[in-house]
Amino acid sequence: MTQALRLAAKGRGTTSPNPMVGALVVYQGQIVGQGFHLRPGHPHAEILALRRAGNSARGATLYVTLEPCCHLKKRTPPCVPEIVRSGVRRVVIAMYDPNPLVKGRGAAALRRAGLSVTIGVARQEAEEFNKAYCHWIKTNRPYVMLKAGMTLDGQIATATGESRWITSKPSRKEVHQLRGQVDAALVGVGTVLSDNPSLTARIGPRLNKFALRQPLRVVVDSRLRIPLKAQILSRQNKARTLVATTSVAPPARRSALQKKGIEMITLPAVHGHVSLPTLLKELGRRGIISLLVEGGSEMNAALLKAKVVNHVRLYMAPMLLGGRNAKGVIGGKSPARLVQALKLRHVRMRSVGGDFVVEGDL
Repeated sequence: MTQALRLAAKGRGTTSPNPMVGALVVYQGQIVGQGFHLRPGHPHAEILALRRAGNSARGATLYVTLEPCCHLKKRTPPCVPEIVRSGVRRVVIAMYDPNPLVKGRGAAALRRAGLSVTIGVARQEAEEFNKAYCHWIKTNRPYVMLKAGMTLDGQIATATGESRWITSKPSRKEVHQLRGQVDAALVGVGTVLSDNPSLTARIGPRLNKFALRQPLRVVVDSRLRIPLKAQILSRQNKARTLVATTSVAPPARRSALQKKGIEMITLPAVHGHVSLPTLLKELGRRGIISLLVEGGSEMNAALLKAKVVNHVRLYMAPMLLGGRNAKGVIGGKSPARLVQALKLRHVRMRSVGGDFVVEGDL
């Protein structure tokens, strides 16, 4: 199953909104077929593995990281009938598919056909692997990762707003890789005004070449204050931009953005700001299953207050800024008591270049 999970990883960043899946066909201890799901509309991992195994699949065992599908509401035929026809005698599955159209039904159909079915091998690893997909299926919202580059004392910018570059180039390269793997990256208009980011995924020694896959760039801008020449609005042929606004945005600004070919969505306002839970529901409806937040302190605070952040990743440079006017990683009002502090679970720490990375779940 570990090898099947490694195969599944080859689809990272391309399968959304489908899950990453890997499969192996094993006969008398030898791998006779293997496959992984690459992107929606392409054959599923099980089908590819069985095709490559051919007649060698008869009497073999199929290892697959996710329960095989059995429904017709998708672009490709269901996998269960093909597995039955292949002649495999046993199917080992890492985890149930949380999709209500599949959950338990795929395994049950295989058993009814007389196959031996084992479920739960490397289950925790498989669930962690597809946590974004599982979260999206259960909540209809994307899995939200909040990322920030900061000093050891928790500052993301100086009092004047300078932030380039707090973290090292290896850290920035890792963030670009991460952007290329998620479905969307989000900032608030405050970050656009202060930093003018492009929010694209780039590769190469100088990070000046566009990666093949780009995230949808999402800007939260209640009053459409975004400059028309902002980098995040450029290169729409390479990376699309979606601006989330409210009904109070000036019509003239709407018109100007529309002329540039920028898509906008008008959402309800909460205390004058875009409703973030509503925005996430809309992104989920569009098939966005993973979202990387790269905003400033106020956006970070708003998302944490709304309790929609699933994971936090902090890149910490070994430097101290100090002072009362530097900009902290989380804005807004501080809680009055320690008991109100947000506590991370499953905390991990590692080093990248000269920086430290701390991450955990909420």
